[in-house]
Amino acid sequence: MISVSGKNWIERKVNKNSVEKIKQDYKFNEILSKLIVSRNFDEDEINNINNDLKIINIFKNNNDFKEASKILINSIKNNEKICILGDYDADGTAATSLLVRYFNYIKQPHFYYIPDRVKDGYGATKKLFQKLILNQPKLVIMVDCGSTSNEAIDFLNENKIKSIIIDHHEINKPYPASNVIINPKKNITRNEESYLCATSLTYFFLDYLIKSIGSDFKINNYLIFVLLATVCDVMPLRKINKIIASNVIKGFKINDNGVFKFIFKQLSLNKKLSIDDLGFLIGPIINSGGRLGFSNYGTELLTTDDPKLIQKRSIELIKLNEKRKILEQNILDEIDYEKINKQNQKVIIYYDANINEGLIGIIAARLKDYFNKPSIVITKSNNTLKASARSTSNYNIGNLIKSLIDNKIIEKGGGHNMAAGFTIKKSKLNSLNEFIQKDYNNKIIDADLSYKYESEISTSSINKRFIDEINKLGPFGNHNYLPIFLIRNVKIIKSNIINKKHISAIIKPNIGSSLKSICFNCINTQIGEYLLSYKKNINIVAEINENIWNNKKSIQLNIKDLIL
Repeated sequence: MISVSGKNWIERKVNKNSVEKIKQDYKFNEILSKLIVSRNFDEDEINNINNDLKIINIFKNNNDFKEASKILINSIKNNEKICILGDYDADGTAATSLLVRYFNYIKQPHFYYIPDRVKDGYGATKKLFQKLILNQPKLVIMVDCGSTSNEAIDFLNENKIKSIIIDHHEINKPYPASNVIINPKKNITRNEESYLCATSLTYFFLDYLIKSIGSDFKINNYLIFVLLATVCDVMPLRKINKIIASNVIKGFKINDNGVFKFIFKQLSLNKKLSIDDLGFLIGPIINSGGRLGFSNYGTELLTTDDPKLIQKRSIELIKLNEKRKILEQNILDEIDYEKINKQNQKVIIYYDANINEGLIGIIAARLKDYFNKPSIVITKSNNTLKASARSTSNYNIGNLIKSLIDNKIIEKGGGHNMAAGFTIKKSKLNSLNEFIQKDYNNKIIDADLSYKYESEISTSSINKRFIDEINKLGPFGNHNYLPIFLIRNVKIIKSNIINKKHISAIIKPNIGSSLKSICFNCINTQIGEYLLSYKKNINIVAEINENIWNNKKSIQLNIKDLIL
C-alpha cells in the first residue's frame, strides 16, 4: 500500500508455526508471540521477558580487560598522572565522565580533554598529543576514539607514554601499537559484544577493576551514563543493553541526580525518565556543546555535584541546543528534496560547503530518515572536506569507511554500523560517489525497501491490557523498535498544530471511542496536510503507547503515515 508520503507499507511476514510454538511454550498471546518472532528473540531473550535481571559483566574473563587493569593499577600505585581523551559526542562525554568520577574518588592525578571539532578534528592525532603531553601524563586512556590512530599511538610510544584504547568503532589491521586495545570489533566472541558503545565498555572495565582491587566506588550509581550513551549512539537495545536499560528505567530517580533533576526542571518536565527522554531531550543537550564549539561543557556537567556549576552548564547547554535547532532548521529549509529524489541515488551524498561542521551528523540523520536511505553530508573545513554519515540497518557504514581508506578515496575516518565520519579532498568527490553507489549495489541486491507494520488492528482492541502486553518487550530502541500497526477506516475529527512542527489529532472509527494521536515533525509534509484538512475515512499507520504527562496516563497513537 502506497502512503500519502510515497512509502510502500506491507505487513511484516513471520513464520506462523514459530508464532504458534511461542504461544504454546510460553503462554503468550498472539500479538506478543508475533513480535517475539519478528524480532528473532533467542531463547535467553524470551526467558528474560517479565524477569528483573541483574547486570552481569560479560568481560570478566577477557584478556584485554585483565591487561588494561594491570596497567591502570600500576599507574594508581605509582600515583602517575593520567590523561583521558574522549570524543565530543554523548558517548565520548559519558565514558570520559565515568573515568573522571572514579579518578576524583580515589584522588588520582588526571586531566581530560575533549577535542574541538574544528580546531582539533576527530579523535586521537599526533598533533593533539604534541599539545597534551606538555602536561606530562604517564598514561593516556582514549575512550570512543583511537582505533585508527596508529600515528598518534606511535608518537606516544616514542615519548614512553603508555596508552589504553577503549573504543567500539571499526578497527583495521595493523592495529595501533597501544599497550591494550579494548574493542570488541577486534575479535567478537559473541554477537552482543558488538552492541556496546564506548561508555558501556568503560563501565564494564571500571567494574572489573573495582572488583579486582576491592574498591568501594559505587559504579552502579552511574548506569544512567551508560544508557544515555547507548541510546544516543543508536546501539541495539538488545541482550545486555536491554538489561541495562530495564534496570535504569525501573530504578532511576530523577530527584536523586542533580544534573537530570535540573534539566528536567528547566524543560518543565514532570514525569519519569524514559528512553525517548534520553534520545530526544537529554542527549541533544549534552551533544550541543561539542557541536557548537564548547566541547568540554558536557563532561563538566556530568562530572560535577556542585549545584551552581550544574545550573550554569545546564542553562548554557540548553541555550546552545536551542541555537542548534534553529541552525539545523535553516539548513533543512535550504535543501532541495525534489532534486535529491530525482537523482535516485542508493546512498545520498549531499555536499554544501556552508554547513556548520558540527551539524553535518544531524543533517545526515534527517536525510536518512526522510528518504530511508544511507546518507552522507559533506562540508568544507579549512583546507579539506569533512563528512558525516548515517546509515540504515541493512548497510554497514563502518565497513564502507574501511574500504574507502583501503582504496585511497578518503584521507582518514572511522565509525560503526550506523554512523561514521571522514575527511576527503574535494577532488575525490566524484570517485567517492561512484565507489559508494557501486559498493551499495554489490552488497544490497534486490533490497526490500518497503516499510513494515506488525499487523492490522481495530481501535476496539487498543486498551491498557494491549499496551501492557506490548511493553513486556520493552524498553524499546534500536533493533527492538516500538511496534507499528495499521488501523483502517478512521476519521480525523480535530487537529491542532503544536510548536509550529507537530500536529495533534483526534481520530474516530466508524464504531467505538475516539483516540488521541500525535504526528511529530510533520508540518509542511504530505502527512501534515492530510491531518489538517482531510475529511474522509483514512487508514493510519501508527505506534501505540501510553503517554504520561503530569503523572497522568493516557493512550496515544504516534502517527507514522497515512494511507488513502
